[in-house]
Amino acid sequence: MTSMRDRMLAGDLYQADDPELARDGARAMRLTHQLNTADPTDATTRHRLLTELLGAFGEGSDLRPPFRCDYGYQTFVGARTFANFGLISLDVATVTIGDDVQIGPNVQLLTATHPVAAGPRRDKWEAAKPIVIGDNVWLGGGAIVCPGVTIGANTVVGAGTVVIRDLPPDVVAVGNPARVVRPVQP
Repeated sequence: MTSMRDRMLAGDLYQADDPELARDGARAMRLTHQLNTADPTDATTRHRLLTELLGAFGEGSDLRPPFRCDYGYQTFVGARTFANFGLISLDVATVTIGDDVQIGPNVQLLTATHPVAAGPRRDKWEAAKPIVIGDNVWLGGGAIVCPGVTIGANTVVGAGTVVIRDLPPDVVAVGNPARVVRPVQP
């Protein structure tokens, strides 16, 4: 029989209160607590904790606490990426963040989906769709990236923007929902 964790990793419906997933979530909570309460000037400890928590944490990257995630091992951060205070990565599905990405404060990367039908929702079924943030993307403060979205390389997402559909490379997008307003200048 397929475990709930295997179902989650495959992108199928699963129940988040499964004991194996609860253990994975508790691990992430323990490590994020250590990260969020560590000396903020201790980059070595922060790097060690992020390397242990995340699926990948690229060379020269920095993620300022506080940080929150569901599991950690589903979040992959490229090289030279910077995330300001308050990043939330609900990494039920994979969250892939490219190289040289700039993430403003209080950005939310949300992979989880839930059934609209009352019965399955009441029975605690959920699923997820991966998020991909391309190289050299800038996500302005308070931006929200919804499940299944890919943001192309070099794209700028304005502060407070809600991204519900893929964005192509080399554009500026703003609003709720996000709309492309112009190309990025070279």
